[in-house]
Formats: sequence, structure tokens, C-alpha cells
Amino acid sequence: MVGESALHDEGGTGQPILLLHGLMGSARTWVRQVPWLREHGHVYTFDAAGHGRPVPRVLSTEAFVEDLAAALSAVTEPAVVIGHSMGALHAWFLAAEHPEMVSALVIEDMAPDFRGRTADDWAAMISNWPRPFATREALLGYFGPVAGQYFLDSFEQRDDGWYLHGEVETFRDISAEWGDRHFWDQWASITVPALLIEGEFTITPEGQMRTMAEHHPRAEYVRIERAGHLVHDDQPEQYRKVVEGFLDRLG
Repeated sequence: MVGESALHDEGGTGQPILLLHGLMGSARTWVRQVPWLREHGHVYTFDAAGHGRPVPRVLSTEAFVEDLAAALSAVTEPAVVIGHSMGALHAWFLAAEHPEMVSALVIEDMAPDFRGRTADDWAAMISNWPRPFATREALLGYFGPVAGQYFLDSFEQRDDGWYLHGEVETFRDISAEWGDRHFWDQWASITVPALLIEGEFTITPEGQMRTMAEHHPRAEYVRIERAGHLVHDDQPEQYRKVVEGFLDRLG
């Protein structure tokens, strides 16, 4: 299922660094972080299945991570895997299922247990978006500068505007799985160093990311003030400072 363009070589030398985007994102959402990360290693980005690419036959985290692992097999050394939201979950699931592929983790604003939450209202809201967004200004005006840039980086631009790069039903079902199961067991199996970054205005259940760090002897937890869910774009200087510090300590 992995297409030729799923894994993107962004350049640099040294240890592999893999960037995994969040739900409804794309590899391009990391464009502002790639230049400084190249100073720390050989950077790769990845487009998740269902995001401008075919979906797995079964919409499960296992299927998405196996798709990722197939693409990452082209990289011959273990990678520092940096993930945001959905990408963060896929990062630690990859470390649990394929520990030989992962040397360290950066987990941004994602928790193991969203059980009880549903995606129905969220999916209905997406369905009511005024698609396509005819202009860049219309999209930024609708979502604001931070989320708007995230979607500009992700959506498919056509002659008449910007379109979703996947199906609403796919995004809904990806999110719905998180409301039905937890991922504590995968987290508990991980032994590599990990940095956990949570925004002040997080979407995660209260206290879970701190608990993740407390139950992992090689984990660090950082809460970044005045940051929403898109920490790396909302507070980019603070995000860079804590990630670079972590990468330096690994070295």
C-alpha cells in the first residue's frame, strides 16, 4: 500500500529523524521544523495512509503502523521518531511493535486513553465546512493563522480552491477507534528515551501525559505555556528549544 511518495527524504546527515503528522495533516506540515532538524540528523517526513493516499482495508492503528513500518524499512538505522497527535500515537506504537526501528521518541500532545469520547460531532462539523475554500485568505480566515496554515499545508489545491485530502468518513473512523480502546500497553513496553510535550491548551485527558512520563524511566515531560494542540507551530521557539535539548542529550 505504500506509494513511492509516502516517505520523503528531507536531507541532512547523521542519525535518522522521522517526522509523523497528526490527523488531517500531511508531511508538509513540518516544513517550518525541517531546516533546524537537519542540523541534528538526516530528516524524513511521511504521509500517513488515508491522507492523500489509499486507506488500509481495516482502519486500525495496527494497519497504519504496519504501513509506516513498510516505508521505514528503506532506512537502515533506527530513527528518532517525532510525532504530533495521531503521529505521536503511531510513533510509540511503532516503537512497541518494531523496537529495532526506533532509537528515541518525541511525543507531542497525545495520550493513550480517549475512551468514551466520540467523533460524531467533530465529523459533522467537518462536513459543514465551506469546501472548497476558494482562496488562501478564506481558509486562513476560517481557521485562524495556526490551524489555517496547518490545513493550507495539508489540503489539496486545485484550480478552484483547497479541498480535503481524504474522506471525512476516514478521518472520523480513525478518531473513533481512539474512543473505543486504550494504548497504555504499547506505551508500557517501550524502553527508548522519550520526550513528552504537552500544550497548555491540550486536547488530551487531564494528567495522562504526566502519567506516561512517570511510568517510563527514560521519559521527560514538558508543558509549554500558551500553546494549543499544534504546539510546534503555536510556540515554535519553545518547541525547538526543548526538542533540540533532548536531541543534544541523546548525542
